[in-house]
Amino acid sequence: MSGIGVSAGLVAGPVVHLPDPVSEPPAGVRLHPSHDHDAEARRIPAAAAQVTADLERAAAAASGDTADVLAAAATIAADPTLSADAQRRVQTEHLVPERAVWEAAAEVSRQFLALGGHFAERVGDIEDIRDRVIAALTGRPAPGVPEHSEPFVLVALDLAPSTTAALDPARVLAVVTDGAGPTSHTAIVANALGIPAVVAAQGASALLAEGTQVLVNGSTGLVTIEPDAAELAAARAATARPRVLTGPGRTSDGHPVQLLANVANPEQALLAAEVGAEGVGLFRSEFCFLGREQAPSRAEQVDAYRQVFAAFPGRKVVIRTLDSGADKPLPFLSMGYEENPALGLRGLRTSARWPELLDEQLAAIAEASAAEDATVWVMAPMVATVDEAEDFVAACHRHGLAEPGVMVEVPSAALLSGQILAHAHFASIGTNDLTQYAMAADRLLGSLAHLSDPWQPAVLQLIASTCAGGAQQGRPVGVCGEAASHTALATVLVGLGVSSLSMAPRALPDVAAALGAVTLEECRTVARIALAASSAHDARAAVRARLPQLDALGL
Repeated sequence: MSGIGVSAGLVAGPVVHLPDPVSEPPAGVRLHPSHDHDAEARRIPAAAAQVTADLERAAAAASGDTADVLAAAATIAADPTLSADAQRRVQTEHLVPERAVWEAAAEVSRQFLALGGHFAERVGDIEDIRDRVIAALTGRPAPGVPEHSEPFVLVALDLAPSTTAALDPARVLAVVTDGAGPTSHTAIVANALGIPAVVAAQGASALLAEGTQVLVNGSTGLVTIEPDAAELAAARAATARPRVLTGPGRTSDGHPVQLLANVANPEQALLAAEVGAEGVGLFRSEFCFLGREQAPSRAEQVDAYRQVFAAFPGRKVVIRTLDSGADKPLPFLSMGYEENPALGLRGLRTSARWPELLDEQLAAIAEASAAEDATVWVMAPMVATVDEAEDFVAACHRHGLAEPGVMVEVPSAALLSGQILAHAHFASIGTNDLTQYAMAADRLLGSLAHLSDPWQPAVLQLIASTCAGGAQQGRPVGVCGEAASHTALATVLVGLGVSSLSMAPRALPDVAAALGAVTLEECRTVARIALAASSAHDARAAVRARLPQLDALGL
């Protein structure tokens, strides 16, 4: 079975299916008058207590962010508000318990949405608890990643972001989905966790029976059903010795390619430094702002940024200014209703309405940079025009920040890269959004996975255009999207003229190995092959066929 490999690795294990989502119980179904309504009502808090206990047990066995997410869910499940309302509906309206829970949850969600801000963000958690309680009432498997006696390959139509975030690499060997796309949350989180993943494997849920042994190749996108002993032995040999990053990135003939890490908080920065990243190519600064009712103070920002800068003395750290809006709303920025938030007031555009927010952040970055030894570069997200780039560069210079740059995430920035880079000192291509906007395909929509693919020749043409603009101005161009972590695609990017690749830390050794197996001229050759292809599938297949050394390395 073939899909799109989005997180490298080669593993074998039994198939376990993600339980079907809980559907809405039929409206209007009532208990028979002969039923004991009080007894039926008492089933609801008992089910909620079971859900709470399950979540608390899972939280105790997890760690880090996963433990925090599960503990927060257990707290919501233990809150008696939902259960009390559902019990009342059973006793007064004679609803069946599962319908009563559904309607009670709908009322709580409505109230939270009306309150807005932090409360509105909790609606998804309420719906998750609702589904878990209904599953307990109806004797169904709980939604989310199932329990299993041994590590397994998780197969699903698609994975919700909350489910993906809770994946445990100790339990889930690999992920295979029918839907999702190369730039979806499934791909991003699996890559960050080091879980091999294949998406857009059409028919996987129907064709891969529970318990079937499969061999998943997260690089090539191949899923081998019931592999034989020779295939399993080859897989074990390919993964027997984990790769480590032993030095700066370069091709086999010595052409340098900076291998950098994407990080979202100080903990990830420390991990990136430990694995040998040459620096940070994307420091997402949103962690200081998300989940707050007001913007962080300058002192809070300085402290947070210094922790990341301190992990990379003498090395480059590229910090992205606040990328809010769309899927990252902030309660203290009232943007109002937007028909299409992905095309709305987001990224650098927010500074036009709240200029003090950007000004304060740049001041904090400058202060943190002065206190540490890292070489700090700053870039703005969602730059679309030359004027935006010029204004951002001027703002950085006012704060003494010497290396201002831009992210290239929309086609206009790629096409105008020469003019933009006459002002900005560097460009970093965010391939996730660039693909989304170039192909007019929501990157979270599994049905459009074939379009949400950075191998699309149109996307590669935009990357080539950006690199040409960089060469025209003598400015470096990097890639910090998920595309940078795909070993075969990394060689194409280098061939197009990309000088640095930034990715999840765990992907760095594999990309280093891939680059170390090819010459710069081979990179340029496969770049020409990919640009000439008529589809993403053809581009990927043609490049891999031209680079058999990647297969030999298990990449």
